[in-house]
Amino acid sequence: VAAALPRTPSQTAGPFYPLELPLDNDNDLTQVQGFARPALGKITDLSGRILAGDGRPLAGMRIEIWQCDANGRYHHPEDSRPNAPDEGFQGHGHTYSDDQGRYRFRTIHPVHYPGRTPHIHVAALPDGQRQFVTQLYVAGEARNESDWLYRRIPVEQRGLVTAEFRPVSGSGVQYTANWDLVLGVSPA
Repeated sequence: VAAALPRTPSQTAGPFYPLELPLDNDNDLTQVQGFARPALGKITDLSGRILAGDGRPLAGMRIEIWQCDANGRYHHPEDSRPNAPDEGFQGHGHTYSDDQGRYRFRTIHPVHYPGRTPHIHVAALPDGQRQFVTQLYVAGEARNESDWLYRRIPVEQRGLVTAEFRPVSGSGVQYTANWDLVLGVSPA
């Protein structure tokens, strides 16, 4: 029997989960179908695995992300910030984990907006179980320590919702981040 992995702490979905999912709803948030210009911001490949508490990969798991655009705006009618939204950014995407529990998204490096440190909202939908929601933070980001939601996570668990966004060059990608999500479920 494998040793138990520490579970990823859950967090709120926040007020800006999309009321309507975009028509172009895939795992590439940087290019909207029918819109010529790619998203503003630093293109980032986010990947990792979805694992059960015993370390086994969770295959076929739907995982969603949503975040604000490079201007600090969400694609949501209640986001009343004065910044113009980036129409080239999808704002929400989803994919399914493969047989090794792996997932991949192309998005932008998260940015801050008033009152929040840079973050990406993440949801996983285990079959027959309630949706799991958390937020992913940028390692080394100075604003983390003043973010009220980040500070609610016990210090010893913050590494479970934090990833290093490493600069890279080539292929149009400026950052990569790898982050595993550990759920308290067992695969069927």
